[in-house]
Amino acid sequence: MTISTIIPVEDNDHMVSTHPRADGPRRRRVFSPSDKLAHLAAYEQACEDGRGGAYLRREGLYSSLISEWRKQRDAGVLAGKPAGTKVGKLTAEQAEIARLTRELAQANKRLTTTEAALDIMGKAHALLESLSERADSDDKPTTR
Repeated sequence: MTISTIIPVEDNDHMVSTHPRADGPRRRRVFSPSDKLAHLAAYEQACEDGRGGAYLRREGLYSSLISEWRKQRDAGVLAGKPAGTKVGKLTAEQAEIARLTRELAQANKRLTTTEAALDIMGKAHALLESLSERADSDDKPTTR
């Protein structure tokens, strides 16, 4: 191939690209603490209906963002922050607080379940005792 066989393209304005960033780079999105809390609440509601993935796609979010925001929420970093406040990564202490908060929530859930089971067992035991006493009193022979 020689230089004379290469045809230069002089007008690139008519070429249309199907590339997602054909219009140029986009600005990075920034989420305020209230935005993060709102997205978390909406995502968790969508997950209850089985539509969590659809919510993430619709909003253009990644699950890793949701995970990071949950850690921040659980550590109390997002609560009470005014709009525009920058929230960075969690410190080691904040991460530990978030972990302990999650563990406490799980332990409280198990405790509630255990208390309900014990209450049911107590009622079942009382019912069986009353049935046993009634059966014993019915079986006694009457003397004349």
